[in-house]
Amino acid sequence: QVQLGDSGGGLVQPGGSLMLSCQVAGNVWEISQLDSLGYYRQAPGKQRELVAVISSGSEKYADSVRGRFSISRDTAKGFLYLQMNSLKVEDTAVYYCYANRRQFDYWGQGTQVTVSS
Repeated sequence: QVQLGDSGGGLVQPGGSLMLSCQVAGNVWEISQLDSLGYYRQAPGKQRELVAVISSGSEKYADSVRGRFSISRDTAKGFLYLQMNSLKVEDTAVYYCYANRRQFDYWGQGTQVTVSS
């Protein structure tokens, strides 16, 4: 079993930055076999969408965040990070850490990011 713990959200002005953290805990073998780790987000009234993912050593980003967001993983410490720069009002959403191994999907509890002046 894999447990994900989201943290780091908050209120920030447009143009500001935030870093989200996701603690990846649980069965050591299962964690070592994860196929992908990433972040999704869901804004009010919208579907959950992929923001960024690390898979097979490569990073992928949604077009809307490419160049502004950066995903990274510290395997030794058991954390996944999402550095968010040049934030826009439209980035406001609940952000969820996500992991996948074969047919199993794991989710964090989510953290609210609000971009507002």
